Amino acid sequence: MNRSTPGLKLSKAIPGFLQHKAAEALSPRTLESYAFHLKHWAGQAGDVELAKITAQDLRAYLAWLRTDYQPRRLAGGNQPLAPKTIRNFWITLSAFFTWAAAEFELPNPMKAVPAPKFEEAPVEPFTKEDIEALLKVCDYCQEAQTTERRRFTMRRHSAHRDRAIILTLLDTGLRASELCALKVSDVDQKSGKVQIKHGSLGKAKGGKGRTVFLGKAARRALWRYLADREDAEDVDAPVFVGKFNRPMNKGVLRQLIARLGRKAHIPKSHPHRFRHTFAITYLRSGGDVFTLQALLGHSTLEMVQHYARLAQIDVEQAHRRASPADNWRL
Repeated sequence: MNRSTPGLKLSKAIPGFLQHKAAEALSPRTLESYAFHLKHWAGQAGDVELAKITAQDLRAYLAWLRTDYQPRRLAGGNQPLAPKTIRNFWITLSAFFTWAAAEFELPNPMKAVPAPKFEEAPVEPFTKEDIEALLKVCDYCQEAQTTERRRFTMRRHSAHRDRAIILTLLDTGLRASELCALKVSDVDQKSGKVQIKHGSLGKAKGGKGRTVFLGKAARRALWRYLADREDAEDVDAPVFVGKFNRPMNKGVLRQLIARLGRKAHIPKSHPHRFRHTFAITYLRSGGDVFTLQALLGHSTLEMVQHYARLAQIDVEQAHRRASPADNWRL
């Protein structure tokens, strides 16, 4: 039977919690999120005894996040945390104290801390015109104006890469981390089959790998980009690289898409918006929700149902058409 541990402080409890969750085979991404949130909270709370933390302490911390905390942002500015981010802090604290209550027979103060409310941001897919504009600005730098010569534009050295990124994101619905983790060996350029590896190798959320596909236009763009790469035949080479041929990472990818969006005058341009666009367009084009679930790598139909509502697709009718028990007249 578990026993309470008098005097147990956060500096010792937090590593124990993370170790426990790692043993449950949670994804590296989830573990990183837990570690970040708990480190941030402990930085405010101090190395206090676990048993002395009250619901009021936790409510005060969440209120501070909402009203007074100013996060450091790469792009600058002093925007407050999004309501969904604050809810993610609450989720981590809830998981931590649920574990502590079971492990050490301590009261769970999070039971008296209500989950922060937030409204899901509306999903806005790119339009065909948006994508055409994004592809267009991939090709050339902004027009240069000089006093010595006529205005001119120069072709961007990363044009082929950026076109390939846009069409790959659009055609597969990959998450940013999954795109950045792709190796040359993961992509069959003849068939368009793309393997998303499970776990930390392929960054598939939840540790589940899957297969997605590239159409002809995306395959052609990817081939053209890799044709200029000396390591295009190296099976271990990353598909997409940034400066100094370093593997692309999520932060660089976000900045790239945002920069292209600004040039094309398309607000709210970010990698995940391509995922929304893929899902909604797939359903509107006659794709079924169950195949979409597999392509997106969702463990449940909840998010796919959300896309279906946006695409005005009736999930109930889709299930009725696909139900083996009904169609086989069992």
